[in-house]
Amino acid sequence: MNVDDVRYLFEYDRWATTRVLDALDGVSDEVWARTNEIGEMGLGGILVHHLGATQRWRHAIEQTGEQPAPEEEPLLSVDELRARWTNEWDAYDAFLSAISQGLLDDVHEGVAVWRMLAHVVNHGTQHRSEAAALLTQIGHSPGEIDMIFFAEGLAAEALAPAD
Repeated sequence: MNVDDVRYLFEYDRWATTRVLDALDGVSDEVWARTNEIGEMGLGGILVHHLGATQRWRHAIEQTGEQPAPEEEPLLSVDELRARWTNEWDAYDAFLSAISQGLLDDVHEGVAVWRMLAHVVNHGTQHRSEAAALLTQIGHSPGEIDMIFFAEGLAAEALAPAD
């Protein structure tokens, strides 16, 4: 996997996560705070975990020594979750703009960094899917979040006539 491939995966990840976060408008606090809907987590817990795992992987790869754990805090509000995602995407933008093929090919504990980064996106797919199912059940579907819809959107933008 090359640098452009990894950047593409994270562009998709942000697009799909944004669609799920946008679908949270109007979700009641009671629904947001439920537990034991999928495993021990509910909608809020799932999405906060998704953020936390994404943060921890970046910090581990960058070797910052930090291990954010928003799951261990009181449940974040929807607005706070969105704000933290914005901060995390800014951090990933800086990280991804500086990555090299050498870093991607580097191996830690037997696993190449590119595989770790692919895992981050795949892990997000799992939890976005869980959240999307719960949102759809309450009439707040995020719509299509499969990667092909993201790719088709990019293709349509590329083919659109310039203004």
